[in-house]
Amino acid sequence: MAENEPSRPKGAFDHRLKRMREHGLKPEFRLEESELQKDRYINCGWGRLVFANTYQQTDKLVEMLRNERPDRRDIAFYVRDPHVLVGSAPQELFLDPSHTFRLNLATYRAARSRRMGFTVRRLSSRSDAEAINELYISRGMVPVPPEFFWSDLDPRTITVLVAEEDDTGAIVGTAMGVDHRQATSGADLGSSLWCLSVSPQARFPGVGEALVRRLAEVFKGKGLPHMDLSVLHDNDLAIGLYEKLGFERVPFFTVKRKNTINEALFAGPALDDKLNPYATIVINEARRRGIQAEIIDAAGGFYRLSYGGRSVACRESLSEFTSAVAMSLCDDKATTRRIVQRAGVDVPGQILAGSADENAAFLEKYGSVVVKPARGEQGKGIAIGLTTAEDVTAAIDVARTFSNDVLIEEFVTGQDLRLVVIDYKVVAAALRKPAEVTGNGRATIGELIEIQSRRRAAATGGESRIIVDDEVERCLSANGFKLEDILPEGRRLAVRRTANLHTGGTIHDVTGETHHALVDAAVKAARAIEIPVTGIDLMVEDPRKPDYRFIEANERPGLANHEPQPTAERFVDFLFPLSVPQPVRTTMNRTGP
Repeated sequence: MAENEPSRPKGAFDHRLKRMREHGLKPEFRLEESELQKDRYINCGWGRLVFANTYQQTDKLVEMLRNERPDRRDIAFYVRDPHVLVGSAPQELFLDPSHTFRLNLATYRAARSRRMGFTVRRLSSRSDAEAINELYISRGMVPVPPEFFWSDLDPRTITVLVAEEDDTGAIVGTAMGVDHRQATSGADLGSSLWCLSVSPQARFPGVGEALVRRLAEVFKGKGLPHMDLSVLHDNDLAIGLYEKLGFERVPFFTVKRKNTINEALFAGPALDDKLNPYATIVINEARRRGIQAEIIDAAGGFYRLSYGGRSVACRESLSEFTSAVAMSLCDDKATTRRIVQRAGVDVPGQILAGSADENAAFLEKYGSVVVKPARGEQGKGIAIGLTTAEDVTAAIDVARTFSNDVLIEEFVTGQDLRLVVIDYKVVAAALRKPAEVTGNGRATIGELIEIQSRRRAAATGGESRIIVDDEVERCLSANGFKLEDILPEGRRLAVRRTANLHTGGTIHDVTGETHHALVDAAVKAARAIEIPVTGIDLMVEDPRKPDYRFIEANERPGLANHEPQPTAERFVDFLFPLSVPQPVRTTMNRTGP
């Protein structure tokens, strides 16, 4: 205390300390609230948002969370004393490891410039609802029964937004907002943001930001003082966006019920070793079943799974059950082609690159060819759609940097279809599309490629990037462009012909609509090679039609690229048939037209 500062009587601050102990940094109870304002919750479709600050009795709040439906995820928000609540039912409840952030709507200002290329609007059709559920599933979120949007949703209380691409009509983002004043009959006067989800296939930046801003403007227009949200503590990208928009962290807590949906949040920390997405998806599924996971080498994706008396070493989706002979066959593309051709699988014409005259004769026969290393993976060293002898010779030189032997193959037009075969059953089918950019009338093609490459890398954990090489320049030249040209606004331009994910391609699930002839061809090829887990690549006119040509087999298919299909689940089923998984969807073996 300063020398001249007057002394205060003992107990002068007691009332303040008492108030801080009882109410400081906690959502306050409204002791005078009416019966309509007590024990409030709202059904959001994916589960119930429970306003814990309207519950004065802990046992009532515990009972509310116990009544959670098996296929839903209830959230108790604004829990005043989370340690007391969790301590009341420690085997059933857990403290969600998320931070709460708040945006002060009184000081919030709308963005000066609007994003181009997409429109943010309210949910308005059944197709919107279906697209929202596809986004939820792709992000591991709980889908909403479609009828909820038409029968149970009160638009005065719940606002559902979608982001729609202007030129394609594709729904690439969604967000849900809750008006607390309406939901609690005035017991809580704020609002909150939930289920922000943006598709990794979105072609324009700023979708997430636009959805958050639109909700803020909706609630600001209603005169609500703030908008809150809950975000996982380690979601640095999302937290960075929220802080950029002016959100500040506030000390409010969330409690959830222990269930299979929330298991990753209470089952303990993830393994310390940094694994790529293809190993991570398998290990997460194994740990969910109680299978022990040991990391052998994180950088290479090597790990060992143990369950009961069985122990299996793996590298991503490659296991000890794939023989060295099968792996060698997949690595040697020319041999693979001969083996599957003898099994009755349709293949394109192909020769081993030889003399200039032999190469020219093959080019003349087919008009357009593909040059690729005889050994290799991830689309490296492949040149597609070559029509001149000079281009073929140059591509052979590039391919020889990856393999001594180089193949020249008939160029088959169509769509690139990947079928994942596990235990000789097709588990997933997806079209792989080459990397493309969309012009904005300002940026050069080179700049657009760089931007798109960063976004693809962020969406795939660094696995997908657009490498600018001779293949890119050939592809641009065929369309009359160069890297330094400015692409007109709205113009879509493919920048590679290969659709490999590692070179910036995108993948689109078509499992439910793939023709049974293509499914049969994939299984036939896998059996011919005698490989139990593989990715079979076919070139098809349409996945709903029977026509195809076999391209290659991959002994280590990426299982993380095929949401929502249960690729990791089926892989762990194959490794450990006696493990006990959750109820599963039927794999696709003879489906389609």
